[in-house]
Amino acid sequence: MSNPSTTDNVVVVAVDGPAASGKSTVSRALARMLGYNYVDTGAMYRAITWKALEEGIDVEDPIAVIAMIHRIKITFEIVDHQARMLIDGFYPGDAVRKPHVTEKVSTIAAMPEVRHVLVQHQRSLTKLGSLVMEGRDIGTVVFPNTPYKFYLEASPEVRARRRKRDLEAMKIDASQEGVKESLQRRDKKDTGRSTSPLQIALGATVIENSNLSVEENAKVLLDHIRQQGQRRGSFGVGGA
Repeated sequence: MSNPSTTDNVVVVAVDGPAASGKSTVSRALARMLGYNYVDTGAMYRAITWKALEEGIDVEDPIAVIAMIHRIKITFEIVDHQARMLIDGFYPGDAVRKPHVTEKVSTIAAMPEVRHVLVQHQRSLTKLGSLVMEGRDIGTVVFPNTPYKFYLEASPEVRARRRKRDLEAMKIDASQEGVKESLQRRDKKDTGRSTSPLQIALGATVIENSNLSVEENAKVLLDHIRQQGQRRGSFGVGGA
């Protein structure tokens, strides 16, 4: 299926990987280097989860969640080259990173109807210009035809340390072991769901970044993009 919202001068860089693999920080840095807009699709699923919890909706009830997602108004704004999703005109910010949202987001993200709605929104963001988009199904589902696909991974210990540091930055206490177990549960849900499971996209470049800094990792991606661009003669379109 072609994506009519893309144009010949729009580039999509797809960055996938499990939780705490460095997708967000690396993608943000890469977008800055390229001058593209940065899109965190995981934050979109978190925002839907946050909204459901705020309204007291049982996230295990697909009918209630689907009714909500069709009732709310989803819009986007670009702030400092970063796409932000608003629900009914409100941007939830760091509230979507709270542990109670993190523990439930995989349940919401596994619902086919929710994914269908959000994937359409994600594809529509090409109208805002070239993108570095990160998530769990960008290279496999959202923009499978982009030639610029990457899959980031790191050791369980490194990922747990990263997530613990993020939580501490939000003044949330968490043990290393507890964070590691939470990530393992998330991985199991993300790779085991029937709709758009987390997997390495065909043709994606896999990067193990346990020992790379954010800037080093972003430069590795940038080098690959430049090399691919030179081979192709120009950047290609991230068609879906």
